[in-house]
Amino acid sequence: FRGNTRVEEACEMYTRAANMFKIAKNWSAAGNAFCQAAKLHMQLQSKHDSATSFVDAGNAYKKADPQEAINCLNAAIDIYTDMGRFTIAAKHHITIAEIYEAELVDIEKAIAHYEQAADYYKGEESNSSANKCLLKVAAYAAQLEQYQKAIEIYEQVGTNTMDNPLLKYSAKEYFFKAALCHFIVDELNAKLALEKYEEMFPAFTDSRECKLLKKLLEAHEEQNCEAYTEAVKEFDSISRLDQWLTTMLLRIKKSIQGEGDGDLK
Repeated sequence: FRGNTRVEEACEMYTRAANMFKIAKNWSAAGNAFCQAAKLHMQLQSKHDSATSFVDAGNAYKKADPQEAINCLNAAIDIYTDMGRFTIAAKHHITIAEIYEAELVDIEKAIAHYEQAADYYKGEESNSSANKCLLKVAAYAAQLEQYQKAIEIYEQVGTNTMDNPLLKYSAKEYFFKAALCHFIVDELNAKLALEKYEEMFPAFTDSRECKLLKKLLEAHEEQNCEAYTEAVKEFDSISRLDQWLTTMLLRIKKSIQGEGDGDLK
């Protein structure tokens, strides 16, 4: 018993030290002390405390050593999944994905962690949280020119949300994005997709997004660059285009111009 008490005391001391390092903004030392506490909690068979300490370590390291932060969060995730705590594991997968996005700029790895988080959320019936992660995956997949993957996600999320009175307003955005991905690959695909979406979700027909798509398809068919630009400008004057939409619309425009000037204005 005495041995356990000493380990518990050591745990407390490491945690106190870690908090003092945090106050001093010495993030690496704080992360390291929390890690030591996490390992000792594991010795004491205290899984929950160990996972919490690994998360604390990850949060401290985030400010100094992103890769070490990921290692600690992964250690916490292993414990949480072992305990069947999938929702909290998903949350930490999102944190890792965000570190890959912002700090390490490794989009492929960010995608993998968003997908894992979505998987865990789905298993726990947290569908709106799963959809949020999947939409991140779709946006990145499209940027990386993995259009088929993006289309499947946008269609899936659009179909899931169109019957929900609170969410159906968003469905038109997902079908719009899916259609744009189709359009970049093949104009005929985009036309067929648009017909399918209008049939599935009649409210889509009256949306500004659907009207824009029809104008763009017409301009593309006629190889009329001015009409294409005009339609985009008109849409942008009412709803500002974000970076993602601008990128996709430019990719489509380039196929009209061949080697175009790459501008939407």
